[in-house]
Amino acid sequence: MNFLSKSESRIIEIPTIKIRPNKTQPRKIFEEDKLRDLAKSIEENGILQPLTVRKVSQSEYEIVAGERRLRAAVLAGFIKVPCIILKCNDRESAMLALLENLQRCDLGFFEEARGISRLIRRYGITQEQAAQKLGKSQSSVANKLRLLNLSYDEQDWIVQAGLSERHARALLRIYDQQLRKEALSKIIAENLNVQKSEELIENMLFNAGESDTKKGRQKIIIRDIRIFVNTINKAVKTMKLAGIDAVCDHKDSGDYIEYTVRIPKPQVERPA
Repeated sequence: MNFLSKSESRIIEIPTIKIRPNKTQPRKIFEEDKLRDLAKSIEENGILQPLTVRKVSQSEYEIVAGERRLRAAVLAGFIKVPCIILKCNDRESAMLALLENLQRCDLGFFEEARGISRLIRRYGITQEQAAQKLGKSQSSVANKLRLLNLSYDEQDWIVQAGLSERHARALLRIYDQQLRKEALSKIIAENLNVQKSEELIENMLFNAGESDTKKGRQKIIIRDIRIFVNTINKAVKTMKLAGIDAVCDHKDSGDYIEYTVRIPKPQVERPA
């Protein structure tokens, strides 16, 4: 990928009608209010940061970065916009478009998750490589991708209701889709904050335990293992409060969580 030669790489004015969107653009929602505000700013001050485009034919260009600016400029009545032209192929253009948008802080969290997923699938890179390109930790990328375990309907409800990423993460604790939709409906209907949503989900998970009577004994199946994890942590904390120097280590392998608890034996004094 290269800029054009010195004589060609200057900022040039290109008719908006000759510029097409980038099909790999991860942003699917362009809020009208924000576009109108940007259009007013552009009308007053012009476009301060040129668009980045690439030439795809004798008379057509494709956006690499700057679709919001293009849309706002059209709203402001501009028929030409300032652009910098890059020499890059389809793969490089798509990669740059994804990276440029994913590095923006105003991208929706589901849009960001889908963009990261597309980056990994389309270019055959690992989560670690994607994290390096985006300047994020691997765990942050993994957590973003987990959001896509929510269905498209659930994602849409969350966005339309203005819920946060923490709301979405809390809902991921519920594996049963019908139960999750019930929780989401209640969160939206009652306008619950994150803390109240987490409490609701905790109660729903506990009440969703299935009972099975066998040989006169009741067996409770809890669907969220975090209840048991919390029990272990509380037990270790209780021992420490009692003066027992217990140590708890855990390792998450992805398929299972391994806990190791070391409890020191009381020292027995031997007679001299």
